[in-house]
Amino acid sequence: MSEALFILQNTFGYQTFRPGQEDVVSSLLAGENVLAVMPTGAGKSLCFQVPALVRGGLTVVVSPLVALMEDQVAALKLAGVEAETLNSSRSYDDNVLIWRKVAAGQVRLLYISPERLMTERMLAALAKLPVRMIAIDEAHCISRWGPSFRPDYEELARLGPYFPNATLAAMTATADTATQKDIVERLFGGEGKTFVSGFDRPNIRLGVELRSAWKQQLLEFLKSHAGESGIVYCLSRKKTDEAALFLNSNAIRALPYHAGMDAEDRAIHQDIFMTEPAVVMVATIAFGMGIDKPDVRFVFHANLPSSMEAYYQEIGRAGRDGLESETNMLYGLDDIRMRRMFIDQEDTDEDHKRREHKRLDQLIAFCETSSCRRQCLLAYFDEHIEPCGNCDICIDPPDLIDGRVIAGDIFAAMEGTGQVFGAVHIVDVLCGANTDKIRKFNHDSLPAYGAGKAHGKEGLRSIIRQLVASGFVNLDTAGHGGLSLSEKGFRLARGSESFNYRKEAAHKKSSPENRPRTALSTGLSQADEDLYNRLKVKRLALAQERGVPAYVIFPDKTLVDMAYQKPTDKDAFLGVYGVGKAKTEKFSNPFMEVIADYLGN
Repeated sequence: MSEALFILQNTFGYQTFRPGQEDVVSSLLAGENVLAVMPTGAGKSLCFQVPALVRGGLTVVVSPLVALMEDQVAALKLAGVEAETLNSSRSYDDNVLIWRKVAAGQVRLLYISPERLMTERMLAALAKLPVRMIAIDEAHCISRWGPSFRPDYEELARLGPYFPNATLAAMTATADTATQKDIVERLFGGEGKTFVSGFDRPNIRLGVELRSAWKQQLLEFLKSHAGESGIVYCLSRKKTDEAALFLNSNAIRALPYHAGMDAEDRAIHQDIFMTEPAVVMVATIAFGMGIDKPDVRFVFHANLPSSMEAYYQEIGRAGRDGLESETNMLYGLDDIRMRRMFIDQEDTDEDHKRREHKRLDQLIAFCETSSCRRQCLLAYFDEHIEPCGNCDICIDPPDLIDGRVIAGDIFAAMEGTGQVFGAVHIVDVLCGANTDKIRKFNHDSLPAYGAGKAHGKEGLRSIIRQLVASGFVNLDTAGHGGLSLSEKGFRLARGSESFNYRKEAAHKKSSPENRPRTALSTGLSQADEDLYNRLKVKRLALAQERGVPAYVIFPDKTLVDMAYQKPTDKDAFLGVYGVGKAKTEKFSNPFMEVIADYLGN
């Protein structure tokens, strides 16, 4: 561990390990297989990079995305580490040259995709080399229990016999208990250590909102994040394109990203998002896995994600630098119906579908909770905290109203219409509307006709949605969204269950004092903030010269410390957070010139 600490300080520029890192590093150095479940931004990569340099030989890193591999290799090279990647973005000749370096023992870390690694030719070639460790990033993809299962990852379970002397490290931010056990069984044959460092990301403000006018809700949210980078998730390709066009028409630079686009266009858009400031990526879930951009200030869901794990993973792309960030999710009854339909249409067995429905149930409960959202989210991962004070429920607690009477009226309307109609028609009946459908079926003669008029259409829609979310009402996903009473609903009708509904507050306009401080949360004085901004300009210029994202040169946290310390010689520069010896040699002069100019020297 003393050698590990030396490398941490001199190569990577960090004086101490972060919480959770040291145990993982120690176990890997001891040759033990390890699954590390650590929140995004907690430093998972260092947990295998440091042991790789201590142990020598070759470490193979399995990573899901070409762009991510390229960025991580660029960052390691700037830190003086012999790292390379074999991937499809490189020419055949380049890949041949890189392989020769690997075979000659000149590479410490080789980044490669699971598809390329698990070819018989690559496995046979690597088996001849001194592979000391294999690190698998985004390891939850190996598990059929997880929400992001990928068949190409499942193949990684065959690695053991090829590399009997290699230590295996599996890294992920997203794995519940069942997924953790499945990963350990598949990769390690049940033998290995599991370290869970917690799931809380307290710098991320959580918000959920009933969808009404989604474009205006999105625009209003983004107005409070002007000049910042973020991600907007949409359920469909069509909505992704529509949202990107809408944002651009409102002077917000937004790029679409979905599987229906040409692969080259997707790569260009991802590169722009990663390397340029103040870009909004509007995407389906095709975008995001392994994205290592630290200054994503917000994540906005225009639709309900597929599960709690998917939601946690997607919001985890915000605030990796530890600065305050914000998330907001819109959802409605149509989301619930679509998600149920997607599950039912999957080509999987009934047991898998049952698990996925339960996962969705827990996400819906999270949306409808009347207590701290972070408590609800973390409880899903068996982690328990006090109310966070940084979610919409904590900041503005909702009003709860006894809903037994209106629930009875809704049930009467459902039963009177045969329990086959959707929410739109039930609301029309309860409001006493005069529609063709109501007249056709004589539903204006029902006792429930007009019984809910006092609640209004929006109020009734909200209450029905909460009845569905709470399990009192079933939603027919195979048909046209018809509502029917569940067993729990029958108990409520008989008076043996209670139901309190949340009154939806009127949508509140964003106000600066009620928004999280983000990019300015540096703790610097106003004068040093000016220096910090000058250092960011220099960093961007250096990054563009090298064709890498700005954070690969230095993360924001390093520039903040640089602006605070104002080093004027190399020894002092080496003392800045996140600055090792190689980066001191490469970058001390250009940054110290900015500091000297600022100080008037």
